[in-house]
Amino acid sequence: MFAKINHVAIVSDDYAQLCKFYESMFGMKTSGNTRPTRAVTVGDGYVGLNINPRRAGRRSGLDHFGIQVEDVEVCYERMRKKYPQVKWLKRPATRPFAGITTHDPNGIMFDLSQKNMANRTSVYVDNESSSKVNARRIDHVAFRTLNPELSAQFYRDVFELAPTNSNKSADDPNHYLTDGQVTLVIMPWDITDYDATGIITQGMDHIGFKVENLDTFKKEMREIADNNPRLSPAPVSTGPEGKALDKLFERSCPLGEFRMADSDGVLLDVSQA
Repeated sequence: MFAKINHVAIVSDDYAQLCKFYESMFGMKTSGNTRPTRAVTVGDGYVGLNINPRRAGRRSGLDHFGIQVEDVEVCYERMRKKYPQVKWLKRPATRPFAGITTHDPNGIMFDLSQKNMANRTSVYVDNESSSKVNARRIDHVAFRTLNPELSAQFYRDVFELAPTNSNKSADDPNHYLTDGQVTLVIMPWDITDYDATGIITQGMDHIGFKVENLDTFKKEMREIADNNPRLSPAPVSTGPEGKALDKLFERSCPLGEFRMADSDGVLLDVSQA
């Protein structure tokens, strides 16, 4: 496979606590080289989860994902040829997870890296050397956009992510692309979907996790929350607006079986392996 989805990034006011949530709930491991004064990075053996402290002017929540390729120059050439509206920016050496930040033709931002980029450290290097992926792992990452077909074509053309739409229903408007391990779910954004709930702008939507047993996961989740209320998942379906959002979440992505949010409100879609 030419490309892999190698990380997902969250921005949080309480990034250290959020790290403990993912360690406790999903067994993610913190890299020994992580630098918590800047950010916390945890991983499942394949995907790194970067939890960044919120700085002035930045919104908290699910922020972006990252793609690792064999050769970024090939990607540049493909983008120049077919997507001249796409630009890219080299990231500072303090970023351990990406060498380049860019966007798709719909403006969905993501990071781009290759194995030998000098500023790739921490859990992203650990994942490359690991031969074992956690039983609880990131299964998919989803975003919403006005033109999902255009985004899907871009990730196929530039990164050779493979369509995996064969089992979807006829009325499913999503596009599903895979690197062989993680699925990129591209969903349409329509303002009318947010009738009776708060409007969320287009962009990143949720992270999907696979767990070894859903009943076991739910039981452990309750035990963790009982032992430490600060690690409790944030409520999703409370009140009329929450119920409307939960119904939208349920009908938008068929890959999950149990919908929840992390302790900071990032939507999570959990299913049994």
